[in-house]
Order: sequence, then structure tokens, then C-alpha cells
Amino acid sequence: MQAEDINRAGFVAIIGAPNAGKSTLTNAIVGTKVAIVTHKVQTTRFPVRGVAHAGDAQLVIVDTPGIFGAKKRLDRAMVKSAWTGADDADAVVHLIDAAAWIAERKGKAAPAQTKSVEDDRDVIRTLKQTGRKVILALNKIDLFPHEEVLPLISHFNEEGAYSDIFMISAENGDGLDRLLEHVAAQMPEGPAMFPPDQSADIPMRLLAAEITREKLMLRLHEELPYQLTVETETWEDFQNGDVRIEQAVIVGRDNHKSMVLGKNGQTIKWVSKAAREELGKLLDTRVHLFLFVKVDEKWQEKRESYSHLGLEFDS
Repeated sequence: MQAEDINRAGFVAIIGAPNAGKSTLTNAIVGTKVAIVTHKVQTTRFPVRGVAHAGDAQLVIVDTPGIFGAKKRLDRAMVKSAWTGADDADAVVHLIDAAAWIAERKGKAAPAQTKSVEDDRDVIRTLKQTGRKVILALNKIDLFPHEEVLPLISHFNEEGAYSDIFMISAENGDGLDRLLEHVAAQMPEGPAMFPPDQSADIPMRLLAAEITREKLMLRLHEELPYQLTVETETWEDFQNGDVRIEQAVIVGRDNHKSMVLGKNGQTIKWVSKAAREELGKLLDTRVHLFLFVKVDEKWQEKRESYSHLGLEFDS
């Protein structure tokens, strides 16, 4: 596609509860990885913007942090950024995990699914208060026969918060073409905002840090992944095309540092190898990645920890 082929352009915010599949959907729409994905909730900490096209429209897909009852400063900043992304968008897609709702209706919901449904209900209440109707996308419908999904559609129609309802699977792409066609029609007329061959609006240094944080979240357990952050401190491009990256893994406690390092350094070695390989594929070059673990008990209370992520400290 050429820039002159684009006659519409706008922002599409994807909102929803933590772990509803927003980052998976963003990556599926864009066609490449622009947002990190793990099985843990609250993986996305700041709005990630991917660029996609449908018909003559350019869609800037905004993958927002999960919306939930936040108490800590970092969590509050994440939730506020999600609603801000929705307020600024030309179209909003509320993504709901249909599996959680079906399990809840059957009385078989796991604790995480019950929490997801509660968070969805909070989102619906807020949408009703604003008076703005958004698009509902029921995710993971490929896991169930239609007769189990139809009662959900009826329920959400009655809520009065949605202009349209789509059944999709972010994982395998079912229903995405219809959703994108509908969203593209809502984009305002105007030229492309980004070059057609650009897939994301995120600094590479930040994306590299996020990829390393993804590997840490996959490797570590319990609460520790939420008590750390990753910052790219140096980035050096060599004449032969190689890239040297130094990153700091910042944790809040000394015992967290030992957990990140692992016995004989095995954990940090695994993380470094996995991140280096993915970055190499992403950049299409050899990457030399060096990770250092630092302890900063108050990193979550420092303004600079938020500014580089584009989050508001005073949330």
C-alpha cells in the first residue's frame, strides 16, 4: 500500500480487563509483534500503538493496560492511561474474555475468571456513565459452540453500552476481518499518519526493554514480575550491523535480585538468551545483550520511572 492509497486515518483503542487478550489482538491486527504477551495479568503497562490497514484506512491500534480496581500508584497510572487512550480514540473496542463469562454463568469460573468478569462489569458501568457507546468484541469464541455464546450476546445487547457486537478469536484470527472492516468505516477522512510500511509507534529502546520484561514475566513466578521494571541504558550500532544493548533490570528488594539472577545465574542467562534471540529476529541482525540487576526500593515512587513509559506520575 502507498500513502496516496490511504483516504482515512484514525486511532482505535482496545480496552478491557487484564488478560482479556488485548495485546494478542493488537499483534494479530498489526501482523507483527508490537506488544508483549504473557499468561500473567497486567503485562501491558502503557499504551502501545501499532499501525494497521484495512481498505483505504490506516488504523493506529492502541493496546491499553488492563482496567481493574487499582490501588498502587503504578496500577492507578496504568488504568488512567487506558481510559485516556479510549477518550482520545476515534473508535473504541471493548474486548471481553467470553470464556470467563461462560464459566461464570456455569458456576465453574476460576478465581481469575471471576475477577475478569468483575472488572468487565466495572468497565461497562463506566461506559454507561460516559454515555459513549463502543464496539464489543467477544474473544475466544472458538472455544465454545455458538449456542453457548448467543446468551452472552443477548445479555450484552441489553446492557446498552455497545453500538455493535463481534465474535472473534484473537488467537487464530476468526472474525477479525469483519471487525476491522467495521472499524475502518468509522475512521475520519484524512491522510496517513505514519508511513504504510511502519508497524509500530514505539521507540525501539523501549520495545527492547519490554521484550526483556516479557521474558522475565514468563520465567518468574508469583508477585515478583510486578515488582520489577527494565530500562534500556545504552544502545550502540556497529558498522558491521551488530547492535550492543545494555539494560538494567530494576527490582525493589535484595532478595528479588537473587531471584532474578537465579541459582548460578541460570535465570538471568535464560532471560538474556531468549530476549537476545527475539531482538535479533526483530532487528534482523546480531544482538549483543547485557543485563544488569539493580536494587532500588523506591523505583515505583520515582517520577522518572513513569515518564519514560508515558504514564502520569500523579494518578
